[in-house]
Amino acid sequence: MKSNQPHTRHALRAAALTAAAAIIMLFCPLRAEAQEDFRFEIGGGIGMTGYLGDANTANLLKNPSWDAELLFRYLMSPRLALKTNFFVGGLRGNSAQMTNVFPNDETYKFSTTFYELSELFEFNFFNYGIGESYRKLKRITPYITAGLGLTAWSVGGTGGAAFTIPLGIGVKYKPSLRWNLGLEFLMKKTFSDKLDGPLLADPIGIKSGFMKNTDWYSTLTFTVSYEFSQRCAVCNYKE
Repeated sequence: MKSNQPHTRHALRAAALTAAAAIIMLFCPLRAEAQEDFRFEIGGGIGMTGYLGDANTANLLKNPSWDAELLFRYLMSPRLALKTNFFVGGLRGNSAQMTNVFPNDETYKFSTTFYELSELFEFNFFNYGIGESYRKLKRITPYITAGLGLTAWSVGGTGGAAFTIPLGIGVKYKPSLRWNLGLEFLMKKTFSDKLDGPLLADPIGIKSGFMKNTDWYSTLTFTVSYEFSQRCAVCNYKE
């Protein structure tokens, strides 16, 4: 019996070393992944638009159209980001579908393609990311956003441009370390009453002003984005 004890001890020692090696191999990639952090994010998306103005005063979902987006984010922290958006999309409306009636029973409809460049500030409700437990990072977070933009369009051969204020909400989900999925709804107030064309700039004799009787449009966009530019390869502590 005593002659088998050295073999038993060697077998137990080998099994323990094998188990330790397996644990190290299992957790090392996760620790390496957790230490990565990125400065920037780039991506794009597609979605739908809505319009509120003289040719549609109530129902944002009536006559929806399309949008496409390119985005670039500067990731300030797990809670904060600055996002640059470029949108192209369609807008349309038809006053014949409204209950309101214009003078002389006139009806108006329009269709346009718009181009928007905007800069937005984002605030995540949770620390967004994958990694260190001490930072309480979450794979998914809702967020709010607001900013300033410039939109250009053309209706009936007449072009226009105006500043916009985009306001919105969204949700982000991180399926892996660098990739992100998002869904964002933005309402954009334009400082113009000519988004739907010059014929609808003053159809019932109410003059528009900087904050009165101006047009709105919305975007609901699904996005996919990728993070790059590693911030810190090996850090013992990060803000």
